[in-house]
Amino acid sequence: FFLTDTPPPGPMAVLFSLPLSTLRPRTTLRPLATLARAAPIVPAIKLPHGLTHQTPLVESLPLSAATGCQVLLKMDALQPSGSFKDRGMAYMCAALQSRGVTDLISSSGGNAGLAASAAGRKLGMRVRVVVPTTTKPIMIEKMRAHGAEVEVHGANWNAADELARELVGASGGAAAYVPPYDDPLLWEGHSSIIDEIAAAGVRPDAIVVSVGGGGLLCGVLRGLQRHGWSETTVLTAETDGAACFAKALAAGEPVTLAGITSVATSLGALSASSSAVQMARDDQPTEAYTVSDAEAVGACASLLDDHRVLVEPACGAALALAYSPRQREALRRFETVVVVVCGGGGVTHEILSQWKADLL
Repeated sequence: FFLTDTPPPGPMAVLFSLPLSTLRPRTTLRPLATLARAAPIVPAIKLPHGLTHQTPLVESLPLSAATGCQVLLKMDALQPSGSFKDRGMAYMCAALQSRGVTDLISSSGGNAGLAASAAGRKLGMRVRVVVPTTTKPIMIEKMRAHGAEVEVHGANWNAADELARELVGASGGAAAYVPPYDDPLLWEGHSSIIDEIAAAGVRPDAIVVSVGGGGLLCGVLRGLQRHGWSETTVLTAETDGAACFAKALAAGEPVTLAGITSVATSLGALSASSSAVQMARDDQPTEAYTVSDAEAVGACASLLDDHRVLVEPACGAALALAYSPRQREALRRFETVVVVVCGGGGVTHEILSQWKADLL
């Protein structure tokens, strides 16, 4: 069932791979109507019409049974491009268009570029995306299918970003730079996730998010602050080989990794946004966790079995905090936990099968 007023577009049905009679929750799950708490009405961020979906908030009975708390999944894998990135990109691209911009240049490891391509096509804007050599061919094909011009450059996102900025500079002001994660316009768009959770009558004790560069995290933190949910704990998740945020939060300032050594290439920023580090450190109770590649891939496989949704290991990192027996202890102290299923377009059944063969 869905906690939102309307179901997601298309024939998506939320199913479980285990018979419900086999589920044995460690605590009695509260009726969903009791999750809401009195709170002032906060104006929601208005996303451009037709560029994003209001995604369902789904109760996961398997994960609730495994963790002993009520686990709700915010299914942003059902956005048009397959990831939460649509929220921020739609908001930013529309804002730039309102200022007279018609030409966008973005750098991306994959999902941000795909979201920019999708938004740009619907808005009638020219989109150029620079991606590193680690970007999967399937992602490049999807960007080009939206009409984007894609250039492959550099061994990682940082190198691709340098070229994107050079192209913007060489345009003489004709093109606008669209970053993948580090811009307040993106964060405002991403913060609509919290608006939708609030509209569903849910105020969670904790929210779990994957972190790459920190765009989603900044959006979630902004949304929590706007709604006055200062007591909601944010649990961040990264894979061990891409843990720039966990290291930065421990150090109290951004830390630059020597490289990315993880299958979760969508978490491929070498350093996290300084704003993400500052907000997490100063403004909201935030805890950073890291998971193995095997745990992330295992969580992707389990989500597919339990809920029939296919996601990347970058998203699997957040899911692993609930799916992995080694990690889920972090959730047991809470009553209601929302996991942001941030999605990812760079995965197929065949790709997931190969990850499973390599890691599980």
